[in-house]
Amino acid sequence: MLNQNESDVTQEITAETTTDMVSDTVSEESSQEVTPSMGDFEDQINKSFIKINEGELVKGTVIGISDTEVTVDLGYYAEGIIRLEDLSNDPRFSIKADVVIGQEINSVVLKEDDGQGNILLSKKEADNVLSWATLKEYMEKRTILKVKIAQTVNGGVVTFLEGIRGFIPASQLSLSYVEDLDSWMNKEISVIVITVDEDSKKLVLSGKEVERDKALEDKNSKISRLQVGLITKGIVEKIVPYGAFINIGEGLSGLVHISQICGKRIKTPNEIIKEGDEVTVKILEVKDGKVSLSMKAVEEKAEVLENVDEVPFEYTSGGEASTGLAGLLSKIKL
Repeated sequence: MLNQNESDVTQEITAETTTDMVSDTVSEESSQEVTPSMGDFEDQINKSFIKINEGELVKGTVIGISDTEVTVDLGYYAEGIIRLEDLSNDPRFSIKADVVIGQEINSVVLKEDDGQGNILLSKKEADNVLSWATLKEYMEKRTILKVKIAQTVNGGVVTFLEGIRGFIPASQLSLSYVEDLDSWMNKEISVIVITVDEDSKKLVLSGKEVERDKALEDKNSKISRLQVGLITKGIVEKIVPYGAFINIGEGLSGLVHISQICGKRIKTPNEIIKEGDEVTVKILEVKDGKVSLSMKAVEEKAEVLENVDEVPFEYTSGGEASTGLAGLLSKIKL
């Protein structure tokens, strides 16, 4: 058994040992916190070799957003700053709504040092450099794009595409006549680029062309579903010296050549029909988006169904199909 003196000495030795161990642990932790890793050293070294010059086009990642500026990480020892006035040409632009953390942004270096150790950048300048090439590609490929009308001006409306101000003439807004431009404000429409002139900073768009292409596509789709031999009714919509155009419904028209109007020789279609007349016609040919019709080929006793919902449509090669066009199209499943 230890006496009192030996016990006191043992306690002192234990306390000293514990203190030394704690001290060593704290020292090690402090050393780990302060000492950078080799990866950190390499990163700093790599950044030091990067040189950014005024007028250079650079790409960075948004790491900060305030009411007046955006902070961008350029992979450089200094961060980039884009002021609100250097972000966009679009008057509707919102720094809080249109920029997000993590977004990649192209910009042009305005100053290597803004006086506070940051690099001053301009996204607007980058848009002016990059966007025209993109717009030319849109025009060549007739790419359909969604834009929002920003304002009305004399003779048309203004929108922004790729950061560039674009003009849509009133005559190019729609297939139908546009009388009230104000009603188009803030409306989103589909357009294609029809004019790109970088030298004069001219960008012209068209919604009318998109509508026209869509209408033509729809028309060709309907025409492709017509069948030779179909007998239907139509309205004479236009008479020309060589025949008459017949509206057979669903926005489709076909030509009855003057030789196909009746069994006898006539000098003019007006001898037999006039505009507005309802006539019965047979589809002779569907080719290259055109429909050829005949009144002469319709037999006197040919059956033309008025209510196609009550009688199922049937068609066999070499025979004749009798129905209305609307009924025919309603029974075809694509």
